[in-house]
Order: sequence, then structure tokens, then C-alpha cells
Amino acid sequence: MLNFFISVTTIFLFLFLISLLGMFINKKNILVMLMSLEMLFLSASSFFVFSSIYLDDVTGQIFAILILTVAASESAIGLAILVIYYRIRNSISVELMDLMKG
Repeated sequence: MLNFFISVTTIFLFLFLISLLGMFINKKNILVMLMSLEMLFLSASSFFVFSSIYLDDVTGQIFAILILTVAASESAIGLAILVIYYRIRNSISVELMDLMKG
């Protein structure tokens, strides 16, 4: 049973690292960066759910609900900023993001 826990933990770690690479390697497309951030949140919350089921504790599931709440609000705010930026500039190029000053 411990071997199964280690293998599933490595899968979640692998997903987490792929999403980190997607955020830092991709510098041009903001939609891919947002999707990588969502994948990062989902891999972390999935790990918390799996570990809480494995350890028979509810705390990990509560943390997963909190993470998913933050991920949903971050996604809504990020997409709203992206739509406003597209309406102003008619492009979603990340290179021109430094022109936005608040």
C-alpha cells in the first residue's frame, strides 16, 4: 500500500513540475500561463485529497476546497483583466503587458 502511495505522489509531483515549467518557459501566451497556473492548483488540491483519503483525515479535503476556491477566483479575475486588455490593445501579447500601468 505504501508503494501505491509513493507512485501516486510522484504522479502529482510530475504534474506540479510540468505546470511550473509551463509557467516559466512560456513567455508569450498568457492563456497558456493561466492554464498552467490552474493545473498547478489542481495538482496540489488533488494531492491533498488523495493524502487525506489515504490518511483517513478530513483536513486535506478542507485545504483542497480552499485551494479550488482561490483557483476559481484567480481564474475569473485573470480572464477579466485579459478581456479588458484585449479590448484596449486588440492583442493579448505578453510582451506589451508592461504598457499597462494602474
